[in-house]
Amino acid sequence: MVTPLDNKFSQTQLAVRSTARNATIYAALCTLLVPGLATAAAWNVDPVRLEISTQQKTAAVTVKNDSDQPTSIQIQAVAWSQVGGKDVYTPTQELLVSPPIVTIAANAEQVIRVGLRRQADASSELSYRISLQELPPQPAPGVTGVQVALRIGLPVFVQPENGLAAPKLLWSVAQMPDRQLKVVLNNQGNAHVQISDFALYLPASEQAIASEAGSSYVLAGQTREWLLKTSAAQSGGPLRLKASTDAGNIETDLVLGRP
Repeated sequence: MVTPLDNKFSQTQLAVRSTARNATIYAALCTLLVPGLATAAAWNVDPVRLEISTQQKTAAVTVKNDSDQPTSIQIQAVAWSQVGGKDVYTPTQELLVSPPIVTIAANAEQVIRVGLRRQADASSELSYRISLQELPPQPAPGVTGVQVALRIGLPVFVQPENGLAAPKLLWSVAQMPDRQLKVVLNNQGNAHVQISDFALYLPASEQAIASEAGSSYVLAGQTREWLLKTSAAQSGGPLRLKASTDAGNIETDLVLGRP
């Protein structure tokens, strides 16, 4: 069964504050007893992305329960691919997670270990996610309400056997109707890239005419498109693109094309 991430993880609203090594995840809570009343749950997860290689076939993530009550979590692994620029998740036995279910005491922490059960690909990075699903407690007898469970997904990347993998990015931009620009990123490399944000500029200008904020992954061999509103009509000529990625900052000139 193939399940889009947006559907799988739509059980709660999350706010994720992250650095390269840690994130604090707050959920709007476990059990709502009366309208407007909620008990806040908080997890601290470190790191927020796991790397596995033939030299290091296991990785670990620490989950800390920052609340004043115990919390139970189920951990599952899924294979991660992309089709038509959309994330697709498929159940897999290729990753082993241990333990698969944990109960973390109040203000305590638990180490979860992730191991690869297959050979790494010879030439391309493999991509997975581990899903951490909160198991809400049973409500007290006679109490009715709404239970909201927190679920998050952490990327897991496996380096190929033949050395380190790297993205190879091909950007293009085309003029669309109604002052819109279509930006296309084709990752021709053998590793993912994470785009934090990017913007387009006219030559010799520091004022962006279009921009995109937010984090997006483009896996190896995949393509992603963005349709952006622009503040200025274009009739051709070059545009300058500036992007922030986990492979470094990018600044390049693009020729404005037609769709």
